Amino acid sequence: MIYDLAIIGAGPAGLSASVYASRYGIKNVVIGGVAGGLTTQTHEIGNWLGTQKIKGYEFAMASSEHVKSYGTEIITTLVDEIRKGDKVFTLMLSDGKKIEAKTVLLAMGTKHRHLGVPGEKEFAGKGVSYCATCDGFFYRGKTVAVVGGNDSAAGAAVFLGDIAEKVYMIYRGEKLRCESFWGEAIAKNPKIESVFMTNIKEIRGNEKVEELLLDAPYQGNDVLKVDGVFAEIGSVPVTDLVKGLDIEIDQEGYIKIDPTGRTGEKGIWAAGDITNGSDQFKQIVTAASEGAIAAHSIQKYLKK
Repeated sequence: MIYDLAIIGAGPAGLSASVYASRYGIKNVVIGGVAGGLTTQTHEIGNWLGTQKIKGYEFAMASSEHVKSYGTEIITTLVDEIRKGDKVFTLMLSDGKKIEAKTVLLAMGTKHRHLGVPGEKEFAGKGVSYCATCDGFFYRGKTVAVVGGNDSAAGAAVFLGDIAEKVYMIYRGEKLRCESFWGEAIAKNPKIESVFMTNIKEIRGNEKVEELLLDAPYQGNDVLKVDGVFAEIGSVPVTDLVKGLDIEIDQEGYIKIDPTGRTGEKGIWAAGDITNGSDQFKQIVTAASEGAIAAHSIQKYLKK
Protein backbone atom coordinates (compact mmCIF):
# COMPACT_ATOMS: atom_id res chain seq x y z
CA MET A 1 0.00 0.00 0.00
CA ILE A 2 1.15 3.52 -0.81
CA TYR A 3 -0.30 6.00 1.69
CA ASP A 4 -1.21 9.54 0.78
CA LEU A 5 0.47 10.72 3.98
CA ALA A 6 2.87 9.21 6.49
CA ILE A 7 2.96 11.06 9.82
CA ILE A 8 6.13 10.53 11.84
CA GLY A 9 5.36 11.27 15.47
CA ALA A 10 2.34 10.40 17.60
CA GLY A 11 2.15 13.47 19.81
CA PRO A 12 -0.49 16.23 19.61
CA ALA A 13 0.85 17.57 16.29
CA GLY A 14 0.87 14.20 14.55
CA LEU A 15 -2.45 13.02 15.98
CA SER A 16 -4.20 16.30 15.18
CA ALA A 17 -2.87 16.16 11.62
CA SER A 18 -4.15 12.60 11.29
CA VAL A 19 -7.68 13.55 12.39
CA TYR A 20 -7.82 16.38 9.88
CA ALA A 21 -6.27 14.26 7.13
CA SER A 22 -8.80 11.48 7.71
CA ARG A 23 -11.67 13.95 7.54
CA TYR A 24 -10.25 15.20 4.24
CA GLY A 25 -10.27 11.64 2.93
CA ILE A 26 -6.48 11.37 2.95
CA LYS A 27 -5.25 7.81 3.56
CA ASN A 28 -2.72 8.28 6.35
CA VAL A 29 -0.70 6.33 8.88
CA VAL A 30 0.84 7.52 12.15
CA ILE A 31 4.22 6.17 13.26
CA GLY A 32 5.58 6.95 16.72
CA GLY A 33 7.29 5.33 19.67
CA VAL A 34 4.56 6.26 22.17
CA ALA A 35 1.01 7.19 21.20
CA GLY A 36 0.45 10.60 22.75
CA GLY A 37 4.12 11.56 22.86
CA LEU A 38 5.34 13.55 25.85
CA THR A 39 1.76 14.32 26.93
CA THR A 40 1.79 10.85 28.51
CA GLN A 41 4.35 12.22 30.98
CA THR A 42 2.39 15.35 31.83
CA HIS A 43 0.86 15.40 35.31
CA GLU A 44 -2.11 17.59 34.47
CA ILE A 45 -3.41 19.62 31.52
CA GLY A 46 -5.59 22.57 32.44
CA ASN A 47 -5.42 24.85 29.40
CA TRP A 48 -7.02 22.69 26.70
CA LEU A 49 -10.17 24.56 25.68
CA GLY A 50 -13.34 22.88 26.87
CA THR A 51 -11.54 20.57 29.31
CA GLN A 52 -10.88 22.18 32.67
CA LYS A 53 -8.59 19.44 33.93
CA ILE A 54 -7.30 16.16 32.52
CA LYS A 55 -4.37 13.86 33.26
CA GLY A 56 -1.72 13.70 30.55
CA TYR A 57 -2.09 9.98 29.91
CA GLU A 58 -5.88 10.34 29.72
CA PHE A 59 -5.50 13.09 27.12
CA ALA A 60 -3.06 10.91 25.15
CA MET A 61 -5.43 7.92 25.22
CA ALA A 62 -8.42 10.02 24.15
CA SER A 63 -6.42 11.59 21.31
CA SER A 64 -5.21 8.19 20.11
CA GLU A 65 -8.73 6.74 20.17
CA HIS A 66 -9.98 9.74 18.20
CA VAL A 67 -7.43 8.99 15.47
CA LYS A 68 -8.27 5.28 15.44
CA SER A 69 -11.99 6.01 15.18
CA TYR A 70 -11.38 6.96 11.54
CA GLY A 71 -9.74 3.61 10.84
CA THR A 72 -6.23 5.05 10.91
CA GLU A 73 -3.45 2.82 12.16
CA ILE A 74 -0.96 4.03 14.77
CA ILE A 75 2.26 2.04 14.44
CA THR A 76 4.22 2.13 17.69
CA THR A 77 7.76 1.93 16.39
CA LEU A 78 10.40 4.36 15.18
CA VAL A 79 11.51 5.50 11.74
CA ASP A 80 15.21 4.97 11.09
CA GLU A 81 15.47 6.58 7.67
CA ILE A 82 13.52 8.52 5.05
CA ARG A 83 14.40 7.64 1.46
CA LYS A 84 13.33 10.00 -1.29
CA GLY A 85 12.08 8.50 -4.54
CA ASP A 86 10.72 9.94 -7.76
CA LYS A 87 7.07 9.90 -6.67
CA VAL A 88 7.01 8.45 -3.16
CA PHE A 89 8.98 8.50 0.07
CA THR A 90 10.05 5.23 1.67
CA LEU A 91 10.23 5.13 5.46
CA MET A 92 12.49 2.44 6.89
CA LEU A 93 11.16 1.36 10.29
CA SER A 94 13.19 0.09 13.22
CA ASP A 95 11.31 -3.23 13.16
CA GLY A 96 12.59 -3.93 9.64
CA LYS A 97 9.39 -3.01 7.80
CA LYS A 98 8.92 -0.09 5.44
CA ILE A 99 6.16 2.39 4.64
CA GLU A 100 5.64 4.18 1.33
CA ALA A 101 3.81 7.49 1.09
CA LYS A 102 3.28 10.36 -1.33
CA THR A 103 3.81 12.96 1.41
CA VAL A 104 5.41 13.04 4.85
CA LEU A 105 4.72 15.08 7.98
CA LEU A 106 7.55 15.36 10.48
CA ALA A 107 6.15 15.62 14.00
CA MET A 108 8.81 13.91 16.10
CA GLY A 109 8.70 16.62 18.73
CA THR A 110 11.45 16.97 21.30
CA LYS A 111 13.32 14.91 23.87
CA HIS A 112 14.32 15.84 27.39
CA ARG A 113 17.44 17.93 27.81
CA HIS A 114 19.98 16.35 30.14
CA LEU A 115 21.82 18.09 32.95
CA GLY A 116 25.25 17.10 31.67
CA VAL A 117 26.81 16.70 35.12
CA PRO A 118 28.91 13.88 36.62
CA GLY A 119 26.73 11.10 37.99
CA GLU A 120 23.72 11.78 35.79
CA LYS A 121 24.35 8.94 33.37
CA GLU A 122 25.54 6.56 36.08
CA PHE A 123 22.39 7.03 38.18
CA ALA A 124 19.84 7.10 35.36
CA GLY A 125 17.01 4.88 36.60
CA LYS A 126 18.66 4.76 40.02
CA GLY A 127 17.41 8.09 41.30
CA VAL A 128 17.79 10.25 38.18
CA SER A 129 14.54 10.63 36.25
CA TYR A 130 13.04 12.78 33.50
CA CYS A 131 9.40 11.91 34.18
CA ALA A 132 7.74 12.69 37.51
CA THR A 133 4.44 11.03 36.59
CA CYS A 134 6.30 7.88 35.53
CA ASP A 135 8.59 7.50 38.54
CA GLY A 136 7.09 9.66 41.28
CA PHE A 137 5.38 6.68 42.92
CA PHE A 138 8.76 5.27 43.98
CA TYR A 139 9.50 8.33 46.12
CA ARG A 140 6.56 8.24 48.47
CA GLY A 141 7.64 9.69 51.81
CA LYS A 142 11.13 10.50 50.49
CA THR A 143 13.09 13.64 49.59
CA VAL A 144 13.49 14.64 45.95
CA ALA A 145 14.79 17.55 43.89
CA VAL A 146 13.27 18.99 40.72
CA VAL A 147 15.70 20.89 38.51
CA GLY A 148 14.21 23.72 36.44
CA GLY A 149 11.88 26.68 36.71
CA ASN A 150 9.52 26.27 33.75
CA ASP A 151 5.94 24.98 33.62
CA SER A 152 7.10 21.37 33.34
CA ALA A 153 9.33 21.70 36.39
CA ALA A 154 6.60 23.43 38.40
CA GLY A 155 4.02 20.82 37.41
CA ALA A 156 6.42 18.04 38.40
CA ALA A 157 7.06 19.69 41.77
CA VAL A 158 3.34 20.02 42.49
CA PHE A 159 2.76 16.39 41.51
CA LEU A 160 5.65 15.17 43.66
CA GLY A 161 4.49 17.41 46.50
CA ASP A 162 1.52 15.08 46.94
CA ILE A 163 3.79 12.04 47.13
CA ALA A 164 7.19 12.88 48.57
CA GLU A 165 7.99 14.11 52.07
CA LYS A 166 10.10 17.00 50.76
CA VAL A 167 10.59 18.59 47.33
CA TYR A 168 13.40 20.99 46.49
CA MET A 169 13.06 23.07 43.33
CA ILE A 170 16.57 23.91 42.16
CA TYR A 171 16.69 26.69 39.60
CA ARG A 172 19.52 28.83 38.26
CA GLY A 173 17.31 31.94 38.00
CA GLU A 174 16.14 34.42 40.60
CA LYS A 175 12.51 33.33 40.35
CA LEU A 176 10.39 30.67 38.65
CA ARG A 177 9.26 31.39 35.08
CA CYS A 178 6.17 29.19 35.17
CA GLU A 179 2.52 30.18 34.84
CA SER A 180 1.11 31.94 37.91
CA PHE A 181 -1.24 28.97 38.36
CA TRP A 182 1.71 26.67 39.10
CA GLY A 183 3.49 29.33 41.15
CA GLU A 184 0.48 29.69 43.43
CA ALA A 185 0.16 25.91 43.83
CA ILE A 186 3.83 25.70 44.84
CA ALA A 187 3.46 28.55 47.35
CA LYS A 188 0.54 26.76 49.01
CA ASN A 189 2.47 23.54 49.59
CA PRO A 190 4.86 23.77 52.58
CA LYS A 191 6.64 20.62 51.42
CA ILE A 192 8.00 22.40 48.31
CA GLU A 193 11.04 24.61 48.84
CA SER A 194 12.69 26.68 46.10
CA VAL A 195 16.48 26.94 45.85
CA PHE A 196 17.27 29.85 43.49
CA MET A 197 20.47 30.97 41.76
CA THR A 198 21.82 27.45 42.09
CA ASN A 199 23.02 24.66 39.78
CA ILE A 200 23.87 21.03 40.41
CA LYS A 201 27.58 20.30 39.98
CA GLU A 202 27.48 16.55 40.65
CA ILE A 203 25.06 13.75 41.52
CA ARG A 204 26.50 11.39 44.11
CA GLY A 205 25.64 8.08 45.69
CA ASN A 206 26.60 4.45 45.97
CA GLU A 207 24.04 2.14 44.40
CA LYS A 208 21.51 4.97 44.04
CA VAL A 209 21.28 8.75 44.34
CA GLU A 210 22.07 10.00 47.83
CA GLU A 211 23.15 13.63 47.51
CA LEU A 212 23.68 16.58 45.17
CA LEU A 213 26.75 18.83 45.10
CA LEU A 214 25.59 22.43 44.52
CA ASP A 215 27.56 25.34 43.05
CA ALA A 216 26.27 27.68 45.77
CA PRO A 217 25.78 26.97 49.49
CA TYR A 218 22.21 26.41 50.58
CA GLN A 219 21.53 27.00 54.27
CA GLY A 220 25.28 26.89 54.84
CA ASN A 221 25.92 23.64 53.00
CA ASP A 222 26.80 22.91 49.36
CA VAL A 223 25.61 19.29 49.66
CA LEU A 224 21.89 18.50 49.53
CA LYS A 225 20.68 15.10 50.72
CA VAL A 226 18.03 13.64 48.38
CA ASP A 227 16.70 10.27 47.30
CA GLY A 228 16.00 11.28 43.73
CA VAL A 229 16.38 14.09 41.21
CA PHE A 230 14.01 14.97 38.35
CA ALA A 231 15.48 16.97 35.45
CA GLU A 232 12.96 19.38 33.91
CA ILE A 233 15.24 21.85 32.12
CA GLY A 234 13.62 21.92 28.73
CA SER A 235 14.01 19.85 25.60
CA VAL A 236 15.80 19.58 22.26
CA PRO A 237 14.20 18.83 18.86
CA VAL A 238 14.49 15.33 17.42
CA THR A 239 15.74 16.01 13.89
CA ASP A 240 18.09 13.13 13.06
CA LEU A 241 15.80 11.98 10.24
CA VAL A 242 16.17 15.15 8.18
CA LYS A 243 19.82 14.52 7.34
CA GLY A 244 20.26 14.19 3.59
CA LEU A 245 17.00 16.01 2.85
CA ASP A 246 16.58 19.58 1.62
CA ILE A 247 15.31 20.78 4.99
CA GLU A 248 16.69 23.85 6.71
CA ILE A 249 17.38 23.89 10.45
CA ASP A 250 17.67 27.08 12.51
CA GLN A 251 20.45 27.87 14.97
CA GLU A 252 18.63 26.17 17.83
CA GLY A 253 18.06 22.97 15.86
CA TYR A 254 14.40 23.46 14.93
CA ILE A 255 13.01 22.78 11.45
CA LYS A 256 12.18 25.92 9.50
CA ILE A 257 8.67 25.95 8.05
CA ASP A 258 6.51 28.39 6.13
CA PRO A 259 3.05 29.41 7.45
CA THR A 260 1.51 26.23 5.96
CA GLY A 261 4.04 23.89 7.58
CA ARG A 262 6.00 23.22 4.39
CA THR A 263 9.72 22.54 4.63
CA GLY A 264 12.25 23.12 1.87
CA GLU A 265 11.84 19.54 0.67
CA LYS A 266 8.95 19.10 -1.75
CA GLY A 267 6.36 16.72 -0.27
CA ILE A 268 7.52 17.08 3.33
CA TRP A 269 5.85 19.19 6.02
CA ALA A 270 6.67 19.60 9.71
CA ALA A 271 4.52 20.49 12.72
CA GLY A 272 4.66 20.83 16.48
CA ASP A 273 7.53 21.29 18.91
CA ILE A 274 10.07 20.24 16.26
CA THR A 275 9.50 23.45 14.24
CA ASN A 276 10.35 27.13 14.55
CA GLY A 277 6.65 28.02 14.16
CA SER A 278 4.05 29.46 16.55
CA ASP A 279 6.51 32.03 17.91
CA GLN A 280 8.36 29.14 19.60
CA PHE A 281 5.42 28.76 21.99
CA LYS A 282 5.67 25.06 22.80
CA GLN A 283 2.17 24.08 23.88
CA ILE A 284 -0.26 21.25 23.13
CA VAL A 285 -2.64 23.72 21.48
CA THR A 286 0.04 25.17 19.18
CA ALA A 287 1.31 21.72 18.22
CA ALA A 288 -2.22 20.54 17.43
CA SER A 289 -2.84 23.72 15.43
CA GLU A 290 0.31 23.28 13.35
CA GLY A 291 -0.70 19.67 12.67
CA ALA A 292 -4.13 20.79 11.46
CA ILE A 293 -2.67 23.54 9.26
CA ALA A 294 -0.17 21.12 7.72
CA ALA A 295 -2.93 18.59 6.97
CA HIS A 296 -4.93 21.33 5.26
CA SER A 297 -1.92 22.25 3.13
CA ILE A 298 -1.18 18.61 2.30
CA GLN A 299 -4.78 18.12 1.20
CA LYS A 300 -4.45 20.98 -1.30
CA TYR A 301 -1.08 19.64 -2.50
CA LEU A 302 -2.47 16.13 -3.12
CA LYS A 303 -5.43 17.52 -5.03
CA LYS A 304 -3.04 19.10 -7.52
